[in-house]
Amino acid sequence: MIRRPISLRLRLVLMLLGIAAVLAIVLYFTVRTVADQAAEATQDGVLGAATLAIAESLQGGDEGVSVDLPYEAFSILGSISADRVFYRIDAGQETLTGYADLPPPPEAGAAVTPVFYTSAYRDTEVRIAAVARMVLVARKPVPVLVMVAQTRQGQEAIAQRVAQRAAVVGLGSFALAAALSLLTAGGVIRPINRLADAVGRRGPQDLRAVDHPTPVELKPLITALNGFIARLRGAISRTETFIAEAAHHIRTPLATVRARAEIAMRQSKSEEMRETLRAVIRAVEESSRSAGQLLDHATVVARSDRLADEPVDLSKLVIAQAEAFCPTADLKDLTIAVETEPVTVQGDRALIEAALRNLIDNAIKYSPPDSTVELTLVNGASARIEVADRGRGLSGQEQTRLTKRFARGENAGDVIGSGLGLTIVAEVAAAHGGRFELTEREGGGTCARLYLPSA
Repeated sequence: MIRRPISLRLRLVLMLLGIAAVLAIVLYFTVRTVADQAAEATQDGVLGAATLAIAESLQGGDEGVSVDLPYEAFSILGSISADRVFYRIDAGQETLTGYADLPPPPEAGAAVTPVFYTSAYRDTEVRIAAVARMVLVARKPVPVLVMVAQTRQGQEAIAQRVAQRAAVVGLGSFALAAALSLLTAGGVIRPINRLADAVGRRGPQDLRAVDHPTPVELKPLITALNGFIARLRGAISRTETFIAEAAHHIRTPLATVRARAEIAMRQSKSEEMRETLRAVIRAVEESSRSAGQLLDHATVVARSDRLADEPVDLSKLVIAQAEAFCPTADLKDLTIAVETEPVTVQGDRALIEAALRNLIDNAIKYSPPDSTVELTLVNGASARIEVADRGRGLSGQEQTRLTKRFARGENAGDVIGSGLGLTIVAEVAAAHGGRFELTEREGGGTCARLYLPSA
């Protein structure tokens, strides 16, 4: 099963939210612990004061120890909370007053300052303060232990209220952290998006090194991207060089073979041999034409994504191509009529020339002898190159089928061709942002129109 990748933004937001959640939990328990300690310290202070007040009221005499419980000691305890209060006063081994079952301190011994401890008492938990004093009875020292206890419900209630407020603060902090996480994630991802936009705005032909300002952390990515662009630029250059060399090395031997075969055919006196040589010449012509169109198509594919952006004088280009095809047209007793006007477009001269060459070649191939191929160049909203002939026409076939690779018309079986000519024209038009139209001509024949954006 293929796992769906998680975006960097989502991953960063989740990490920040996780940290915020942990901090909120730590805040809650920290505040709760501090609140418990503060409440306990407050209760201990009040219990210690009450215990010391009772201890100060102890008096010795000939008959024993007497104590006058001060009212203010218990009023202080009552002012803090509504908890129950217990006390116990022991003189020697005897309980003078109070609750005799109140737990004594865990460690025996006199203490001038109060000793605090927590113990279970009467199905609840109480906080106890104990202080020891020595009182003279009949001129003899008698140890007296004073204990004051208070339940912890009030302390728990205070701690709970503080903890609830801490929870609210924690949730608020988490919500604020969530919003800040989204802003932080956006700020962290923004340089990457800017880099992607800068690279995306480049045209296909722009293979310069990327020098967009980026954070230090993105420098390895920029270095790797520039390395890839350099390798791609080298690969494209090698491809173009290979295509040019292949065109030369393929066409030259085929031209030599054709020339030798034509010489041999003229010198041969055997009709059978002459027929064989005609078949060889025809095969060489087919191979040469197919190789030429395959190389033209490879050139179009290689350059379509990185067109040479240069001004192209279409008038001169049309006239030059018409003159180049005049010998071929003369062999079929055809006339090439040229009508042009000054037109300049911005594009790739080599690709436009390849498209025009294929249009004229198709018109000559399918035109009957003693007819005219009309070549017209018109300037307007778009530059229009029109090639019209009086050939076989489309026979009702759609343009979309005829412009497919290696597709040929049903009425073209006896004519040498590879089925790439119209494909090259359509792809050149698309690469330049233009369009290509192929229609039946009134009175017979075909009219091909190539539209290119004017400069």
